[in-house]
Amino acid sequence: MADRSRDEEIFERLAKATESAPQRERRAPARLKSRVYSALMQRAAADGELRGLPETKSAGRGLCVFEEFMRSAPAGKKLKRVNICRVCHARVLAEALENPPIYWGHCPYAEFKKP
Repeated sequence: MADRSRDEEIFERLAKATESAPQRERRAPARLKSRVYSALMQRAAADGELRGLPETKSAGRGLCVFEEFMRSAPAGKKLKRVNICRVCHARVLAEALENPPIYWGHCPYAEFKKP
């Protein structure tokens, strides 16, 4: 029980410190967001097939320029379920630079750099 109350005390202190920090200090760096997103996508792909690009678009999510190309390309369903971000230079740039030169719409890595 003592361990639990000590953990609760630590988390309460962390929460108070976060609440009192200025807004600019509370944002996670874009590089960190990119790395976390990449790890989550890799984990999702390892757990099973990802949703296909046509299904993703029909569900209302926008596709980046490369995903849109893959969606419309004459390729099989299996290829349309590949995580295209794994081979995209945007991922590499976003994981290495805080403000990567990525400007196309619907790219999650471009979204992470927005304030």
